[in-house]
Amino acid sequence: MAVFGLVSAVAGFVKVRYLQDKAIIDNMVFRCHYRITSAILFACCIIVTANNLIGDPISCINDGAVPIHVINTYCWITYTFTLPGQHGRTMGTEVAHSGLGNDNQERTYHSYYQWVPFMLFFQGLLFYVPHWIWKNWEEGRMRMITEGMRGVSTASPAERKARHERLAQYLYDSANTHNTYSFGYFICEALNFVNVVGNIFFVDKFLGGAFLTYGSEVLKFSNMNQENRSDPMIEIFPRVTKCTFHKYGSSGSIQKHDALCVLALNILNEKIYIFLWFWFIALAVASGLAIVYSAAIVMMPTTREAVLKRRFRKADPADVCNLIRRVQIGDFLMIHLLGQNLNVTSYGEMLHTFINMLDEGRPISGDTPSAPSTLEMAPMYPAIEKYDKEKEVLHQDYEA
Repeated sequence: MAVFGLVSAVAGFVKVRYLQDKAIIDNMVFRCHYRITSAILFACCIIVTANNLIGDPISCINDGAVPIHVINTYCWITYTFTLPGQHGRTMGTEVAHSGLGNDNQERTYHSYYQWVPFMLFFQGLLFYVPHWIWKNWEEGRMRMITEGMRGVSTASPAERKARHERLAQYLYDSANTHNTYSFGYFICEALNFVNVVGNIFFVDKFLGGAFLTYGSEVLKFSNMNQENRSDPMIEIFPRVTKCTFHKYGSSGSIQKHDALCVLALNILNEKIYIFLWFWFIALAVASGLAIVYSAAIVMMPTTREAVLKRRFRKADPADVCNLIRRVQIGDFLMIHLLGQNLNVTSYGEMLHTFINMLDEGRPISGDTPSAPSTLEMAPMYPAIEKYDKEKEVLHQDYEA
C-alpha cells in the first residue's frame, strides 16, 4: 500500500498546486505538458522504485558456486544479455525461455533497467521546463491585472464597472507594447513540441533503438495468430536473461559461471513504456497542431477575428474587425488570455470599454506601463480604500 500512498501524495500535490484560483496563462495543450505529462512521469518513477509491488527487481539462479546475493548484485549493477536469434522459438522444447540458448550467437545486452527511475524523473523535469521559462517570462502579469475579477464576482455594479474601466485603461495605455510578451509565449509553445519529439528519440536511444517502432510492433503483435507470434515487449523488456560471472578457482584459474536472471521489474517497464509511446505520439500531434494554430493566428487577421468573435459573442462584427486591425499580435494574445480568466459578462463589458476608448480617437502612446497592482485596481478592495481615507483624515486632524 506504500506505493499507492506515494502516488496519492503526488496526486494531492497536483490538485492543491493547480486547482486553486490561479490565472490562466496558456492553453490546454500547453498544460498537458507540465501538468499531466510531468505528473505521469513522476508517478511512474515512484511505481518502478516501489520494491514491495513486485518484490526484488532481479533474482538470479546459478550452480551454487556463487552466493545468490552476490550474483544478484553483480548482474544488477553490470548487465545481462539475451540472444535475439532465439526469440520466437517454442519454449520448453526448442529453448528454455525466449531469447535464451547457445551463447555462441549475437548478443543483446540490457543495462538500462537500473536507470529507468532516473530517466523518468529527468523526463518529468524536462516537460516542466517550458512552463517554468514562460512563467518567469510572464512575471505574473495576467494574475496581477485580473486580481479580484477571476471566478464568480460578488462586487456591486459600480465596483465591477470601475474594475473594467481600469483594466481597459491598462490595455489602452499599454497598446502595441506586448509583442515581447507574445514572442515569449510562442517560443515556449515551440519548446513544448521540440521537447516531446526530443523525448521520443531520447527514449529510443536509451532503449537501444527499439522505442520508435515499439507501439506499432505491439499493435501488429495483437493482431497476429496466437500460435505464430513473438511478443515484441519480451524482446525489448525480457523477463528472463542470462548473466556471466567470472571468479578465480582454488588453483588460480578463471572460472565461468552462468546465471539465469528473472527481471521482475520489466513487467512494469513494458507497460509504462507502451503507454508513454502512445501518449508521446498523441502529445506530439497535439503540440504540432497547436503550433499550426498559433502560426495561423500570427499571420492571418481573419483567424484572430474568428477567435475573438467566439468569445465576444455580443459584439458587433464590425467592432471586432476594427479592434483586430488596430492592435498588434501581442495585444491580441493579452486580450485572448483575459478571455480565459474573466467570465463572459465581465469580458464583454471590459472589451466594450476598450473599444470605446479606441473609437474616441485618442492616440495610443506605445509606452509600456507597469501592470496595475492590487492597490491600483481599487475599488476592487474597498476595505483598503476606506482604510487609506480614514488614515488621511486622522493625519489631517493630528496636524490641526
